Amino acid sequence: MENKELICVNCPMGCRITVTLDEGRVIDIKGYTCEKGKNYAAQETVRPMRVLTSTVRINGALARVLPVITSQEIPLDMMEEAMEAVRMLTVDAPVRVNQVLIPHFLGTDADLVASRSMKKI
Repeated sequence: MENKELICVNCPMGCRITVTLDEGRVIDIKGYTCEKGKNYAAQETVRPMRVLTSTVRINGALARVLPVITSQEIPLDMMEEAMEAVRMLTVDAPVRVNQVLIPHFLGTDADLVASRSMKKI
């Protein structure tokens, strides 16, 4: 058995949570004050997830880059692969906010979407 300690970042309370694992499976969680904290701790110790925010190149717009974001969290261990895919992507203006640029990004349930609109010049 293994104990992992972390501080919850879901709200300002910052609960100190202890998760007990047995062969990578969550056995017990202590120290949380809400379900969000409990779920966060379980996910964070087994397979951490993060929202990706970055920029991609855009052709035909006033700016040279377009801000993008994943529509939901993706596994943290996929971030290097995700950033490589983002670096390879170039889009053409016009683009509207929340436009899906890559559906099911890297085979996940998340889409890569534009987080800003850009007109064609």
